[in-house]
Amino acid sequence: MAKLRCPDTVNVLLLGTGGREHALAWKLKKSRRLGTLWVEPGANAGLLELGRVCPEPIQDMFRLCRWCEKEEISLVVIGPEGPLAADYATKLSDPPRRVVFGPTKAGAQLEWDKAFAKQVMRAASVPTGESRTFSDAEQALAYVATRIDGCVVKATGLCAGKGVVICKTVEEARKAVEDCLVRRVFGDAGATIVVEELLHGPEVSVLALCDGQTFWILDPAQDHKRVGEGDTGPNTGGMGAFCPTPKATNELLRIVQRDVLVPTVDALKRMEIPFRGVLYAGLMLTPAGPKVLEFNTRFGDPETQPIMARLKGDMVELCWATATGQLAEVDLSFDSRAACCVVVCSKGYPGDYPKGLEIEGIDEARAIERQPGEDVMVFHAGTARKDGKVVTAGGRVLGVTALAATGARAAELAREAASKIRFAGAFFRRDIGDGLA
Repeated sequence: MAKLRCPDTVNVLLLGTGGREHALAWKLKKSRRLGTLWVEPGANAGLLELGRVCPEPIQDMFRLCRWCEKEEISLVVIGPEGPLAADYATKLSDPPRRVVFGPTKAGAQLEWDKAFAKQVMRAASVPTGESRTFSDAEQALAYVATRIDGCVVKATGLCAGKGVVICKTVEEARKAVEDCLVRRVFGDAGATIVVEELLHGPEVSVLALCDGQTFWILDPAQDHKRVGEGDTGPNTGGMGAFCPTPKATNELLRIVQRDVLVPTVDALKRMEIPFRGVLYAGLMLTPAGPKVLEFNTRFGDPETQPIMARLKGDMVELCWATATGQLAEVDLSFDSRAACCVVVCSKGYPGDYPKGLEIEGIDEARAIERQPGEDVMVFHAGTARKDGKVVTAGGRVLGVTALAATGARAAELAREAASKIRFAGAFFRRDIGDGLA
């Protein structure tokens, strides 16, 4: 798909309803090329403020494609992993009239099939943890009984960020195996598991735009997955993130590009799988060097919020260049300020939680007193509109994001703004960004 020039006016359909998509929509709205921004049915309250709702169900591909033609949609931006795994990138692509930002189902398999990702990494000699793959509970239980130093049990399919269990004891590992293979708590997504060695070290997220040939590594972010302060408790979809992270030095990024990103995309090419979209490497910085914990094939959540807050340039042009193999012609830069996102959650998350609770304080959080050159954005995640009010509709409700001269100040400002958000049982981690300069 060479040299498909970006139109002067681009109507965009954004798929996804969460915090990542609100941040993407916020950035897309700043584009000089944006015509009409459309969002999918069920979008959160923040997205509803920025875009028009597509009247067709996105599950009906025939009607959706026909609607795209009628509304002259030139660019589809896919946010979450579900539509990528369902091959919306191929089904909605119709060049030159319409291009899609996001990899095909084959490329997205790096995320939706962790066993496949391990095969690719082994073939490409990408540094990662030692692992075994099982679909038989008895064999898996026999193996984890030998992992006295702990292990990680991963459902190979998509589990909305909840299919990874860090097991420090054999008993915890047995329970995780039985949950997946015996009790089937993740359904078909957990019918096969990967049991991986327990790596130690800080985690870093490195996201890169890839058009099949060219990489643009975005400023790295650091995410916090555990629900409790001090990185305790069960894993979640993400409790907060900051960008940039001081742990990602230029030397580290050079190693990641050389040893992770390039070999992975080359391995996919050998399999005749061109990759266009976001390649997200979740890394553990071990004493032996960076090792890949997992791949995602889309923007992360909540990493997208601080990344979009700092990203400079036209988002429509950037998505178009990625989708059409023209990244080499795009300039990419970031704001010199640091950004931090603190996620405000519902009581009970990542387990069961109530919905429909009225949210107050969003405007107060945005208008919080701050110094010149500082900004606060409140990105909606699990919210909805009901009777003219904004109410909770998910476990992760809002991503309060701040920009400031230093990471420490951005974290302080984000926490202060998050404290203005009020609904029954609201909580957030107050240690996101601790230790930043």
